[in-house]
Amino acid sequence: MHLVVIAWLYVALMMAVAEATNSNGTVLGAIFTFLLYGLAPVALVVYLLSTPARRRALREREEAERQAAIRAAAPPSSAPDAGGEAPADPVAPVGEKK
Repeated sequence: MHLVVIAWLYVALMMAVAEATNSNGTVLGAIFTFLLYGLAPVALVVYLLSTPARRRALREREEAERQAAIRAAAPPSSAPDAGGEAPADPVAPVGEKK
């Protein structure tokens, strides 16, 4: 996508240079040519094509905020190992036969 943008801006710049160096052209006309044929359309197209990425980023940010709010509002766990201690051996030890 970047290559298309660079190529279009190059073409618009060459059009502006051709207008500025033409005997009937002016520098002001060249500036308007570059702005109206180059920068404005490219800015609009890039903005429109990046809309899905902006929406996805907004959705991910909202989801992360929602998850953080859920974690912050969750009550402390009443599980036995909630204190960060290692769990006890799940299999009871069997005594040796004598």
